[in-house]
Amino acid sequence: MELNASLIGQAITFALLVWFTMKFVWPPLTRMMDERAARIADGLAAADRAKQDLANAERASADRLREAKQQASELIAQAEKRAAQIVDEAKDQAKVEGERLIKGAQAEVGQQVQQAKEALRQQVATLALAGAEKILKQEIDAAKHADLLASIQAEL
Repeated sequence: MELNASLIGQAITFALLVWFTMKFVWPPLTRMMDERAARIADGLAAADRAKQDLANAERASADRLREAKQQASELIAQAEKRAAQIVDEAKDQAKVEGERLIKGAQAEVGQQVQQAKEALRQQVATLALAGAEKILKQEIDAAKHADLLASIQAEL
């Protein structure tokens, strides 16, 4: 095989092309690829952080929801307990008021019975006196027989 000038020229041209590419074309290409790889790595890291943050936020929201439900149930229990206390207090007050009204009514009834007995005694004494007058057909002296009437009245 013959080495001629065109082969040497082509080898020199190829060597110059390789040198030019290595000097001026290759560094910007590798820099761009490195930058792109770094951006992709940053994006993947950010996605991982976002996943972790989302998981943390979900756990925190679940915890807060659980705490809110627990507080709500505690508040409901306290409200029910207070309502029961209010009902019990109202029952006690109503019972006391009822007893007071019953005692007052019993006292009033007792007083009215006593008044009715006294009025009845007076009427019976008057009727007894009238009957005695009719039986004796004479007038009874009230001053004379006051003791007799008092004893009859006391017996009634």
